[in-house]
This record gives sequence, structure tokens and C-alpha cells, in this order.
Amino acid sequence: MKKILSVFFCFSIIILTQAQKTNTPSKSEPEPVTVPGQLSVTKNSVVIGGRKIDYTATTGYADLRNDTGKTIAKIFFIYYKKDGDESAKRPVTFTFNGGPGSSSVWLHLGAVGPRRVLLADDGTATAPPYKYINNEYSWMDKTDIVFIDPVSTGYSSPASGEKPDQFHGYVEDIQSVGSFIRYFLSKYERWASPKFLAGESYGTTRAAGLSDYLQSQYRIFLNGIFLISAVLNFGTNDYYVGNDLPAALYIPSYTAAAWYHKKLAAPLQANLQQALKESEQFALGEFAAALLKGDWLSADEKNKIAERMSYYTGLSKEYCLQNNLRVTEDRFYKELRRKDGMSIGRLDARFTGRDFDDAGENVDFDPSFVNIDGPFTSAINDYFERELNFKEEKPYNIFGNVFPWNYNNVQNRFLNVAESLRSAMTKNPALKVYIGAGYYDFATPYFIARYDIQHMFLRPELQQNIQFHFYEAGHMYYINKPSLISFKKDVDDFFDKNSNVR
Repeated sequence: MKKILSVFFCFSIIILTQAQKTNTPSKSEPEPVTVPGQLSVTKNSVVIGGRKIDYTATTGYADLRNDTGKTIAKIFFIYYKKDGDESAKRPVTFTFNGGPGSSSVWLHLGAVGPRRVLLADDGTATAPPYKYINNEYSWMDKTDIVFIDPVSTGYSSPASGEKPDQFHGYVEDIQSVGSFIRYFLSKYERWASPKFLAGESYGTTRAAGLSDYLQSQYRIFLNGIFLISAVLNFGTNDYYVGNDLPAALYIPSYTAAAWYHKKLAAPLQANLQQALKESEQFALGEFAAALLKGDWLSADEKNKIAERMSYYTGLSKEYCLQNNLRVTEDRFYKELRRKDGMSIGRLDARFTGRDFDDAGENVDFDPSFVNIDGPFTSAINDYFERELNFKEEKPYNIFGNVFPWNYNNVQNRFLNVAESLRSAMTKNPALKVYIGAGYYDFATPYFIARYDIQHMFLRPELQQNIQFHFYEAGHMYYINKPSLISFKKDVDDFFDKNSNVR
């Protein structure tokens, strides 16, 4: 994929041996063994909608063991459980971010957990030192939550002497996280609870893969999945010479960014939704057809397409022609506001930055990422020590080194987990899927997610199980307060309709 949690309680999970080039699950698993230890347990409360919710936070490590009983890794997790309610009457949501290589900090302190980082209403960082506040938009009123940091992220790590690469890959990651979920359900007696997954970015790739893996390997059937800024098919998302599909599917995101920065012609600038509708039609229609022709496209046709491309992207006709109609997103960040001496953000195109000079082809940094990097890193470390009473000498890896990430299961092909999701939904017709996207997100563009779902070829009766929600923000659309408010309403509705509490 593009460039893209005192004292410890340890318990063990058996990690299944599996060949790297297959998704076929192992047929047997030894019984897990609980390792004697203690829990880091704290009690606190969160106020949501004016109502105080008391909860218990359990923080600890999980020992992952192979089939010989040897500990091979430690997974760090945080479990928030509402006090007083029966487990069977409360959903439990397993939550993680993506990367691959990201810890769960973004969803934890951005939208889902009981605390959130204090930002300006538009998501702009405050001046340091940074702080966290009560999260009145937390999911704690609807579900208990388990935040998972996959191996090599957060505080999770391979055991001493173990090679990290045995966890760094699509199949390897699905196995370890899936094993954790299965053991957690048994250890904390949550088998009777409604079960949900929530993933962001590559976490949506993981969630889609887990939906089928949990069913086939452990007979765990889910109620719902939250795909937040989804990436399901890397063939529609990643630019490569000879792969023209992303060049077409990125166009509506270019339109959205150009609209925000007031670089479109007046007819388009008048209304974002109308501009996006027209742009989507252009991208799938005459533009896609032109790309398909390659050098069969005549000079006159190419000139006309460049004019239309300029109209919908805010780029000059000449620049579109210079790029052979195939403007990569890296170049777009630099070119859209080059004359203003500014570049725009990848994670969130609303943010701007200034590079060393204005002549370069690529940006020096992503202004939308540096905006959140410091606040979230500072807040999560402060939160662990002061509120969760969890102290650790080693650093909390916001982003861990997990590369090279192994995609041998799809060697010589693009990873496409939309098929895993389709399989899970077909076998479990009750499974519902929320898909959220920000219009100004270039990491996982909104129109690509729509395209991927439309190419799952779900039966008509299953198509209604997927709900799309769009927000006028970026990849972490919840950092924008208006979007966070809308996100919370959409999440509440999803839980209310799909929890099926007895």
C-alpha cells in the first residue's frame, strides 16, 4: 500500500501455523493457556449526551504462543466496559487503525474512546502543550470497546528472539488479530454479545479480511463492520504505469479539493454536490474511455479531454496534457496551489503547507499529517500515564516498522479484500456494513470505495446491507467537529438497528 496499551496481565493465544501463500485456515488449534499475572484496571466515566456513563478500563498484554507453547509476541490492548450492564446485552466492538503499521491511537483519541484530543472545530491543532478532553461523541453509550495494537505497533512487539516478519503481512496479521479476538471472547465471556469490527484505512482491509476469516476459522459471525476511510482493492487505489483505473477514479477527489480551495469555474464552484455528481459522470464516462484508448486517442480527442479534465480538476489544460491526462495525486498536491506558493494535504486536502521552494514536483511533507501527529502522540502518552495508570519504559509506536509487508497471498496480483467481504456477507446475510468517507481524503478516495463496492456484485437482497456516509473532511474525518457530530449520529443509528440485543 502507498506511503502511506500499573502492571501487566499476560495471557496466551495460540497462533496458528499457516503457509504465507494461502488464506486457507489451519484445521486445529491447541487450547490457550492463561498465564498467571495481574491486570491494570482503572475506573472512570464519560459524559455523552448529558448522561454519565461509568466504565472499567482493562489494560494489558496478551501473550501470543505458537503450537509448541512458546511465546512469540505480546499484543497490547485496552478494554472499555460499561459498568452494571450484562455482557450479553451490550455489543462489543474490536477497533484498530491501519497503515499497515499504525497503532490504534487515531480512532482511540479521535472519535471512539471516552477521551479525545482537543482540536479546533475544523481539526486544526492547538498550540502545544496538547491535551485530551471528555469525548461527548464516544461510542461508549452504544458499545463496549476493545482497542487492538497489532504486533510492532503501539506497545505490541515480537517476543525476544522472534523475527518480526512472521507478523508483518496480510495473512499473518489476519491470523494474529483474529486469534486475539477469539480468545478475548472466551476470556471475557463475550460470546453472547453482538459483535462488531471497526477499522480505519488499512484497518478496513484488515476488517474485511477478518469478516471472512473469523467465520471460517472460528465460526464467529459478526453483526456489523465499520469501514472508516476504506481501501478494499489496491488495484483501484494505487497508481502504476499501465494501470489507468486510479487515474479515472481519483478525478472526483481532485474536484472536491479544487472546490474547497476555490479553483473551479463558477458553475461548479456554486455547489459541491452538483460538482461531484458531474465529475463522477465524467470520470466513469468520457475520461475513462479516453484513458482506455491510449495512443488510439487522436490529438483532437486528447485536446478536448484535457479541457474537460482541467474544468473538473482546477489544473491547467497544459498541465493535464504534459501529464498525458494521468496526473498522479502526488503531483496534484503540489500543482493545485503552486501559484499561491502552497501545497495541499494528502490525508486531508483542506490543509496547506509551504515547501522549501515552489518548483518541485512533490511536496516536502503532508501538512494534514503533521497537524495531528504531535497532538495525538502527546495526548496518548499522557493518557496512559495519568488516567490508565499504565507506565512503560519503551516508546509507544504511533507508527511501527512493519515493512516489508508480505502480500505473497496475492503474489503478482493486487490485494482485493472486497471478495472476502462479499463472501462473509453471503454466508451471513445479517451482516451489515457501514462505509464512511471524507471528500477531501486522497489516501483512500471516496469514489474508489464506491467503485469497489459496486464491483463486489452483491445479490440485490444484500446490497441494502451496505450504508455509505460522506463527510466534508479528510481521511480522519472525525477531527472536523461538524463531521464528528454527523459521524456519531450515523454510528448510533447503525448500532440501534443492528445490535439485536436480546
